[in-house]
Amino acid sequence: MGYISELRELIGSRPIIMAGANTIVSDAENRLLLQLRADNNCWGLPGGSMEPGESLQEVAKRELYEECNLIANELTFFNIFSGEQYYYKYPHGDEVYNVIATFICTDFEGELRADQDEVLALQFFSIDELPSNLNPSETPIIQKYIQTRVRGF
Repeated sequence: MGYISELRELIGSRPIIMAGANTIVSDAENRLLLQLRADNNCWGLPGGSMEPGESLQEVAKRELYEECNLIANELTFFNIFSGEQYYYKYPHGDEVYNVIATFICTDFEGELRADQDEVLALQFFSIDELPSNLNPSETPIIQKYIQTRVRGF
C-alpha cells in the first residue's frame, strides 16, 4: 500500500496537498506520449505521487516505467506546477491540490506496454492533434510545454 492510500485511511476524502511528478515524453517526431487513464477516461501524462524518501526525479522515472514500461535514460526538469488550477477531485471522491514537478524525456528505451490497473491505452500524439479529453489538471502543463518548448513563446 502506498503512502497516499495509508493517509486516506486516516483522513478520508478531504483535500490534501499531494506532491508528485510527471513526464512529458517526446519522440523523434516531437509527438507527445499520453496515456488514457482508467480512473477518469482522460488522456494525461505518465506520473504519480511521491513516496516517502523518493526524489522527484525518482518519482518521474518510477511512474514512467510502471505505467508505460519505458526507462528514462535522461530527464530534464521543466517546471513546478501548483495552485488552484491543479485542484482535482477523483471520481471516487478524494480531493487533492497537486504540486507537480514536470520533467521532459526525449532519451528513453523500452517497448510501450500499459499498466493493466491504471492505463487503458498509450499513444503518441502530434501536438496539433491532441485528444479533446485531456486530464484537467495536466492540460495547463501540456499547453505550457507546447508554448515554451515547441513554439518558442
